[in-house]
Amino acid sequence: MKSVHIFFVSLCLLIYLPAFGSEIPQYAQKMHMGVATCASGVCHGSIRPRSATNVLQNEYVTWSRLDTHSNAYKVLLNEDSKRIARNLGLSNAHEAGVCLDCHADNVPEERRGPKFQVADGVGCESCHGGSESYISSHTDPDQSHKQNIEDGLYPTDNVVARANLCFSCHMGDENKIASHKIMGAGHPRLSIELDTFTALEPPHYLVDSDYKQRKWAEDSVVVWAAGQVQAARQTVMLIAEHLKNSNERFPELSLFDCHACHHPMSDIKWKQQKSVSLPPGSVRLNDAGLSMIFPMVEVLMPEDSSKFARLSRNLHLASSKTSGLASPLNDLSVFLDGLEEKLNLIPDRSKDVMLEILKMGQEGKFRDYVAAEQAVMAVDLLLQANGSRDRSEAWLDRLYATVENQDQYNPLAFQKAMRGNAGR
Repeated sequence: MKSVHIFFVSLCLLIYLPAFGSEIPQYAQKMHMGVATCASGVCHGSIRPRSATNVLQNEYVTWSRLDTHSNAYKVLLNEDSKRIARNLGLSNAHEAGVCLDCHADNVPEERRGPKFQVADGVGCESCHGGSESYISSHTDPDQSHKQNIEDGLYPTDNVVARANLCFSCHMGDENKIASHKIMGAGHPRLSIELDTFTALEPPHYLVDSDYKQRKWAEDSVVVWAAGQVQAARQTVMLIAEHLKNSNERFPELSLFDCHACHHPMSDIKWKQQKSVSLPPGSVRLNDAGLSMIFPMVEVLMPEDSSKFARLSRNLHLASSKTSGLASPLNDLSVFLDGLEEKLNLIPDRSKDVMLEILKMGQEGKFRDYVAAEQAVMAVDLLLQANGSRDRSEAWLDRLYATVENQDQYNPLAFQKAMRGNAGR
């Protein structure tokens, strides 16, 4: 019991305490020396992983060959990006700051070292921070992880820090957002779930004994839960930041559910949702960042489940007017603070959370595609965590098939699929 207690204390510290150098690399003041600085064969450019050192040393190869982030800049050169740029009235996409902010390591010229190339896309320092101060010291065996962070290394092992970094592009932040104008020009819809997307990246590190000693042994359930809370916080922040101006005829519509408006007039799917309480014809918030909070609250804070439902409804109602948002947003933020304090219970209650998600799905509560998408990813990783994924493969395939195409999503088909065998 003592070791478990120590684990949870350490876990909470790693997740929630502010970390040194936790400002997102794009906004921090360290010089970015360029991907080529990291890519030598004796550093991170080995063709094959090595076992004689604390790191694999093939991180650059993994990134360049397998990680889609390495192609983020190249995407700006394709025909779709050229069309989007034309629609936006831009000369091109690959030189436009609004595109480069998420498709490259777009730091100011004065923070670009001699080997820096914007064409490298979302490279090493986009996530790990400008290497100006740690490039020569981080290989020193006597240099601690904490010291590296103090020197500018971004703490991606800290779940909250990682979420803030990933969400800054995959959801948006105070300074950048895939606005409705950009979406209207042809940009695809954004989505993310922290643990799933981390696994798909793919990881270029190995969680071995050294990693556990220097950082911590990642738990998928904890990463998922903490990521969901941070996604909820990011949703609250985006609404507060980008729905400020209630004088505009149309608010920032990218914060709302695309499919509430964009569907054939013959495809009538509308049904009153208690969690939203808006009349037909209303645009409603994209609440993907809040959707998985419901099952977590139901399991970890059952006495407050009705309160959270009320707070969610209040936010939807206020956002439909784009005024009077301050109070619902503040109330929701305070509630999320309380939920964070309960996340240490998640590892022991993960199966209960999964069963609650299944129950919600079976009751038809995931009528919106964005919520169903989050539910599928959650069930997948929670099944894995509980050791029952292997016997649920066929059922998961059917479940994924229902969310394969957002334009053809059928909430009734999803509800039916949720009633299958989940390998409990």
